[in-house]
Amino acid sequence: MIRILITGGTFDKRYDEIGARLHFTESQVPDMLRLGRSRVDVAIRTVMLIDSLDMSEADRELIAQNCLQAPEARLVVTHGTDTMVETARVIAARVADKTVVLTGAMVPYAFGSSDGMFNLGSALSFAQVLPPGVYVAMNGRCFRWDGVRKNTKTGVFEEAGDGGG
Repeated sequence: MIRILITGGTFDKRYDEIGARLHFTESQVPDMLRLGRSRVDVAIRTVMLIDSLDMSEADRELIAQNCLQAPEARLVVTHGTDTMVETARVIAARVADKTVVLTGAMVPYAFGSSDGMFNLGSALSFAQVLPPGVYVAMNGRCFRWDGVRKNTKTGVFEEAGDGGG
């Protein structure tokens, strides 16, 4: 069994047509698993639904605590891409004996052209086969938490030594 911890981010944002803004109502993950015909045995817990830019250190600690308290040894954490590596750092400092894979999306799932479903499927696959540690899985690639960064110029995750910003 894999525990999926939902924290929000672009993954779960919806568009409010009246207010012309992105916001959260509920997680899209159950629909994504259903539409993707996933047969992976999962337990889902919504920890929070916030933009990662609004995430505090206390929020990161709460995510790490949920990783520690989960009975499962394999976890996927959905997260906003802007501060995913910072949260991975906090988790890595506190969780040593589990496989934790963080993933997210550059486009909200509700928009229909999102990378979210692919990233979720990839993260579930990586979580099943990787040894204990903390990882970031985006766009079919997987990185150790301490060897990755988001390239803000290209909008992709890359090895920390690849250049970019």
